[in-house]
Amino acid sequence: MTNPDEHMIIALDGPAASGKGTLAKNLAMALNFRHMDTGALYRASAYEVLQNQGDPSREDDALAGCNTLKSKILGAENLNDVLGNPDLRKDETGTAASKLAAIPAAREALKSIQIDFAHEQKQGYGGVILDGRDIGTVICPNAHLKLYIEADTEVRAKRRLKELQSKGLDVTYSAVFAEMRERDARDTQRDTAPLHAASDAIMINTSHLSEEEVLSKALSCVREIRHS
Repeated sequence: MTNPDEHMIIALDGPAASGKGTLAKNLAMALNFRHMDTGALYRASAYEVLQNQGDPSREDDALAGCNTLKSKILGAENLNDVLGNPDLRKDETGTAASKLAAIPAAREALKSIQIDFAHEQKQGYGGVILDGRDIGTVICPNAHLKLYIEADTEVRAKRRLKELQSKGLDVTYSAVFAEMRERDARDTQRDTAPLHAASDAIMINTSHLSEEEVLSKALSCVREIRHS
Protein backbone atom coordinates (compact mmCIF):
# COMPACT_ATOMS: atom_id res chain seq x y z
CA MET A 1 0.00 0.00 0.00
CA THR A 2 1.28 3.45 -0.94
CA ASN A 3 1.91 5.67 2.08
CA PRO A 4 -0.91 8.30 2.00
CA ASP A 5 1.55 10.84 3.43
CA GLU A 6 4.10 10.21 0.68
CA HIS A 7 4.70 13.01 -1.82
CA MET A 8 2.72 11.75 -4.80
CA ILE A 9 3.48 12.62 -8.41
CA ILE A 10 0.76 12.28 -11.05
CA ALA A 11 1.65 12.60 -14.73
CA LEU A 12 -1.05 13.57 -17.23
CA ASP A 13 -0.31 13.43 -20.94
CA GLY A 14 -2.39 13.78 -24.06
CA PRO A 15 -3.00 15.79 -27.24
CA ALA A 16 -4.55 19.24 -27.54
CA ALA A 17 -8.19 19.59 -26.44
CA SER A 18 -8.28 16.06 -25.03
CA GLY A 19 -9.39 17.43 -21.66
CA LYS A 20 -6.16 16.82 -19.76
CA GLY A 21 -5.86 20.43 -18.60
CA THR A 22 -9.38 20.50 -17.21
CA LEU A 23 -8.84 17.14 -15.52
CA ALA A 24 -5.51 18.26 -14.05
CA LYS A 25 -7.12 21.33 -12.46
CA ASN A 26 -10.11 19.37 -11.14
CA LEU A 27 -7.93 16.57 -9.83
CA ALA A 28 -5.54 18.99 -8.13
CA MET A 29 -8.47 20.67 -6.39
CA ALA A 30 -10.00 17.37 -5.30
CA LEU A 31 -6.72 16.04 -3.91
CA ASN A 32 -5.24 19.34 -2.69
CA PHE A 33 -2.21 18.87 -4.96
CA ARG A 34 -0.10 21.54 -6.64
CA HIS A 35 -0.52 21.70 -10.41
CA MET A 36 1.69 22.70 -13.29
CA ASP A 37 0.41 23.10 -16.84
CA THR A 38 3.74 22.42 -18.55
CA GLY A 39 2.31 23.52 -21.87
CA ALA A 40 2.16 27.02 -20.40
CA LEU A 41 5.98 27.00 -20.17
CA TYR A 42 6.20 26.47 -23.92
CA ARG A 43 3.46 29.00 -24.58
CA ALA A 44 5.20 31.58 -22.37
CA SER A 45 8.54 30.95 -24.08
CA ALA A 46 6.93 31.23 -27.51
CA TYR A 47 5.17 34.42 -26.39
CA GLU A 48 8.56 35.94 -25.52
CA VAL A 49 9.78 35.01 -28.99
CA LEU A 50 6.78 36.60 -30.69
CA GLN A 51 7.09 39.74 -28.55
CA ASN A 52 10.60 40.14 -29.92
CA GLN A 53 9.51 39.52 -33.52
CA GLY A 54 11.40 36.24 -33.55
CA ASP A 55 10.66 32.90 -35.21
CA PRO A 56 9.70 30.14 -32.72
CA SER A 57 10.86 27.48 -35.18
CA ARG A 58 14.44 28.86 -35.14
CA GLU A 59 16.62 27.40 -32.39
CA ASP A 60 18.36 30.67 -31.49
CA ASP A 61 15.08 32.56 -31.14
CA ALA A 62 13.46 29.69 -29.25
CA LEU A 63 16.31 29.45 -26.75
CA ALA A 64 16.27 33.21 -26.21
CA GLY A 65 12.57 32.97 -25.37
CA CYS A 66 13.16 30.04 -22.99
CA ASN A 67 15.98 31.86 -21.20
CA THR A 68 13.91 35.02 -20.82
CA LEU A 69 11.10 32.96 -19.31
CA LYS A 70 13.47 31.18 -16.92
CA SER A 71 14.77 34.54 -15.70
CA LYS A 72 11.24 35.77 -15.07
CA ILE A 73 10.34 32.59 -13.16
CA LEU A 74 13.42 32.89 -10.96
CA GLY A 75 12.44 36.46 -10.09
CA ALA A 76 8.78 35.71 -9.43
CA GLU A 77 7.22 34.93 -6.07
CA ASN A 78 4.46 32.89 -7.67
CA LEU A 79 4.64 30.81 -10.84
CA ASN A 80 1.16 31.98 -11.81
CA ASP A 81 2.44 35.56 -11.92
CA VAL A 82 4.43 34.51 -14.99
CA LEU A 83 2.22 31.84 -16.53
CA GLY A 84 -1.14 33.51 -15.89
CA ASN A 85 -0.90 35.96 -18.81
CA PRO A 86 -4.17 35.56 -20.81
CA ASP A 87 -2.25 36.19 -24.05
CA LEU A 88 -0.67 32.76 -23.59
CA ARG A 89 -4.06 31.21 -24.39
CA LYS A 90 -4.33 32.85 -27.80
CA ASP A 91 -4.35 30.46 -30.76
CA GLU A 92 -1.37 32.26 -32.29
CA THR A 93 0.67 31.61 -29.16
CA GLY A 94 -0.38 27.96 -29.08
CA THR A 95 0.73 27.42 -32.66
CA ALA A 96 4.06 29.12 -31.95
CA ALA A 97 4.49 26.99 -28.82
CA SER A 98 4.01 23.80 -30.82
CA LYS A 99 6.81 24.88 -33.19
CA LEU A 100 9.12 25.83 -30.32
CA ALA A 101 8.41 22.54 -28.53
CA ALA A 102 9.73 20.60 -31.52
CA ILE A 103 13.23 22.01 -30.92
CA PRO A 104 15.30 19.64 -28.71
CA ALA A 105 17.38 22.43 -27.15
CA ALA A 106 14.23 24.31 -26.12
CA ARG A 107 12.76 21.23 -24.47
CA GLU A 108 16.02 20.67 -22.61
CA ALA A 109 16.08 24.31 -21.48
CA LEU A 110 12.65 23.97 -19.84
CA LYS A 111 13.12 20.45 -18.48
CA SER A 112 14.70 21.40 -15.14
CA ILE A 113 11.81 23.74 -14.23
CA GLN A 114 9.36 20.86 -14.57
CA ILE A 115 11.50 18.31 -12.73
CA ASP A 116 12.17 20.70 -9.85
CA PHE A 117 8.45 21.43 -9.52
CA ALA A 118 7.59 17.72 -9.54
CA HIS A 119 9.94 16.84 -6.71
CA GLU A 120 9.59 19.95 -4.53
CA GLN A 121 7.54 19.11 -1.45
CA LYS A 122 5.52 21.97 0.01
CA GLN A 123 3.78 21.89 3.35
CA GLY A 124 0.03 21.55 3.12
CA TYR A 125 0.03 19.67 -0.20
CA GLY A 126 -0.06 15.92 -0.67
CA GLY A 127 1.64 15.91 -4.04
CA VAL A 128 1.81 17.40 -7.52
CA ILE A 129 0.14 16.98 -10.88
CA LEU A 130 1.89 17.90 -14.10
CA ASP A 131 0.07 17.84 -17.42
CA GLY A 132 1.70 18.02 -20.82
CA ARG A 133 2.92 15.80 -23.62
CA ASP A 134 6.01 14.07 -22.21
CA ILE A 135 5.44 14.00 -18.47
CA GLY A 136 5.13 10.25 -18.02
CA THR A 137 7.79 9.43 -20.60
CA VAL A 138 10.50 12.06 -20.00
CA ILE A 139 9.88 14.47 -17.13
CA CYS A 140 8.53 12.05 -14.49
CA PRO A 141 9.12 8.49 -15.74
CA ASN A 142 8.84 7.25 -12.14
CA ALA A 143 5.56 9.04 -11.38
CA HIS A 144 3.28 7.17 -8.98
CA LEU A 145 0.42 7.43 -11.47
CA LYS A 146 0.46 8.07 -15.21
CA LEU A 147 -2.70 8.91 -17.10
CA TYR A 148 -2.95 9.37 -20.85
CA ILE A 149 -5.97 11.46 -21.77
CA GLU A 150 -7.23 11.15 -25.33
CA ALA A 151 -10.29 11.89 -27.43
CA ASP A 152 -11.30 11.46 -31.07
CA THR A 153 -9.83 14.11 -33.36
CA GLU A 154 -13.29 15.21 -34.48
CA VAL A 155 -14.38 15.70 -30.88
CA ARG A 156 -11.26 17.65 -30.01
CA ALA A 157 -11.71 19.88 -33.06
CA LYS A 158 -15.31 20.63 -32.06
CA ARG A 159 -14.17 21.52 -28.54
CA ARG A 160 -11.51 23.86 -29.87
CA LEU A 161 -13.96 25.42 -32.34
CA LYS A 162 -16.41 26.13 -29.52
CA GLU A 163 -13.63 27.65 -27.41
CA LEU A 164 -12.44 29.93 -30.22
CA GLN A 165 -15.96 31.02 -31.17
CA SER A 166 -16.66 31.85 -27.52
CA LYS A 167 -13.80 34.33 -27.80
CA GLY A 168 -15.50 35.98 -30.76
CA LEU A 169 -13.15 34.55 -33.38
CA ASP A 170 -14.48 33.86 -36.87
CA VAL A 171 -13.26 30.31 -37.51
CA THR A 172 -14.58 27.27 -39.32
CA TYR A 173 -14.62 23.64 -38.26
CA SER A 174 -12.60 22.58 -41.30
CA ALA A 175 -9.83 25.08 -40.51
CA VAL A 176 -9.70 24.06 -36.83
CA PHE A 177 -9.69 20.37 -37.75
CA ALA A 178 -6.82 20.89 -40.20
CA GLU A 179 -4.81 22.85 -37.64
CA MET A 180 -5.47 20.12 -35.06
CA ARG A 181 -4.14 17.45 -37.43
CA GLU A 182 -1.03 19.53 -38.15
CA ARG A 183 -0.36 20.07 -34.46
CA ASP A 184 -0.85 16.39 -33.68
CA ALA A 185 1.65 15.55 -36.41
CA ARG A 186 4.24 17.96 -34.98
CA ASP A 187 3.73 16.61 -31.47
CA THR A 188 3.86 12.91 -32.35
CA GLN A 189 6.53 12.99 -35.07
CA ARG A 190 9.16 15.27 -33.53
CA ASP A 191 12.52 13.61 -32.89
CA THR A 192 12.76 14.64 -29.23
CA ALA A 193 10.14 13.56 -26.67
CA PRO A 194 7.35 12.81 -29.14
CA LEU A 195 3.84 12.60 -27.74
CA HIS A 196 2.86 9.03 -26.89
CA ALA A 197 1.50 7.15 -23.93
CA ALA A 198 3.97 5.70 -21.44
CA SER A 199 3.92 1.91 -21.43
CA ASP A 200 2.45 1.89 -17.91
CA ALA A 201 -0.02 4.74 -18.41
CA ILE A 202 -3.74 4.26 -17.85
CA MET A 203 -5.74 5.42 -20.87
CA ILE A 204 -8.86 7.54 -20.47
CA ASN A 205 -10.85 8.48 -23.57
CA THR A 206 -12.92 11.58 -22.85
CA SER A 207 -14.82 11.71 -26.16
CA HIS A 208 -18.19 10.89 -24.62
CA LEU A 209 -17.57 11.65 -20.95
CA SER A 210 -18.49 14.69 -18.86
CA GLU A 211 -15.93 16.53 -16.73
CA GLU A 212 -17.39 14.84 -13.65
CA GLU A 213 -17.14 11.37 -15.21
CA VAL A 214 -13.52 11.92 -16.24
CA LEU A 215 -12.64 13.16 -12.75
CA SER A 216 -14.37 10.15 -11.20
CA LYS A 217 -12.32 7.76 -13.34
CA ALA A 218 -9.09 9.53 -12.43
CA LEU A 219 -9.90 9.52 -8.71
CA SER A 220 -10.58 5.79 -8.92
CA CYS A 221 -7.09 5.36 -10.39
CA VAL A 222 -5.60 7.37 -7.52
CA ARG A 223 -7.43 5.26 -4.93
CA GLU A 224 -6.25 2.07 -6.61
CA ILE A 225 -2.62 3.25 -6.56
CA ARG A 226 -2.86 4.25 -2.91
CA HIS A 227 -4.25 0.87 -1.89
CA SER A 228 -1.99 -1.26 -4.06
